[in-house]
Amino acid sequence: MSTTPLSYKDAGVDIDAGDALVERIKPLARKTMREGVLAGIGGFGALFEVPKKYKEPVLVSGTDGVGTKLKLAFEWNMHDTVGIDLVAMSVNDVLVQGAEPLFFLDYFACGKLDVDTAAAVIGGIARGCELSGCALIGGETAEMPGMYPAGEYDLAGFCVGAVEKSKILTGRSVQAGDVVLGLASSGVHSNGFSLVRKCIERAGAELPLTLDGKPFKSAVMEPTRLYVKSMLGALAQHPIKALAHITGGGLLENIPRVLPEGLAAHLIKGSWPQSELFAWLQKTAGIADLEMNRTFNNGIGMVLVIEPAQAQATAQTLRAAGEQVYEIGRIAPQGEGAQVQVR
Repeated sequence: MSTTPLSYKDAGVDIDAGDALVERIKPLARKTMREGVLAGIGGFGALFEVPKKYKEPVLVSGTDGVGTKLKLAFEWNMHDTVGIDLVAMSVNDVLVQGAEPLFFLDYFACGKLDVDTAAAVIGGIARGCELSGCALIGGETAEMPGMYPAGEYDLAGFCVGAVEKSKILTGRSVQAGDVVLGLASSGVHSNGFSLVRKCIERAGAELPLTLDGKPFKSAVMEPTRLYVKSMLGALAQHPIKALAHITGGGLLENIPRVLPEGLAAHLIKGSWPQSELFAWLQKTAGIADLEMNRTFNNGIGMVLVIEPAQAQATAQTLRAAGEQVYEIGRIAPQGEGAQVQVR
């Protein structure tokens, strides 16, 4: 048996690289600081004080990852926007309860730490937090030799928000006749990428050069849209009854999560445009409209329900904040059909 001393670096873990990454991250995290942060990156735990504007604050938490979209990030060496995806998947979920995202933590795990790649990813996380008014106050970088193939990593994110107890969105007040508004997505977001990758594989060398005015790879990797600032502005002005973030399961499985029993959303086919990206995916996969609406957001990333008298003003507020808004349907008694019907 050799008596040569072994270091942690010999075992595949580079503490110096981890320290270098932390130094790269600190200025990025500083740009996300906001009211309530008492202690951020560097301690064993981050400290945050709930803003005093809340009389009866209720904390809302969410966690998510980026899924197999990361496989394309590895293959195409596009690491700077998947961090935005990570933030968006959690902050948009917290938002639909009516909550303001307060702070975010990330978990970055890899086999061997590449400081440049990790810094690009976490730079995207910081950018997503900045755009959401959410503080990046902590996280974990785990270097685990043998756990991940070379050049690959995994991400998880954790968000905590707050909402006034009296203003929690529950969907209980939704009733027949209410209007369903849809906010445009920026693309596929972060769901359905196992099918996206199959489509790319099937197309082989016949991939389109551009989609929706962007290079093909940029169109596919376009990060998940952050609805936080525009929607918080709308919530402050209009009596929105329910919000649904359109993620895995698409329109057909996410809208029912905010509808009372006995009611259904009747969506009007063609009331929102289908992008070139989704048209290409549908044609390449050879799947029906039903499957498109159950697999992808299909062009609608956030849905809100509001009474008819308030629909136009709410849409105007959201458009003024930069959103593309479409009236995509109405709430009706469910009867014997599904809770979401597209006709």
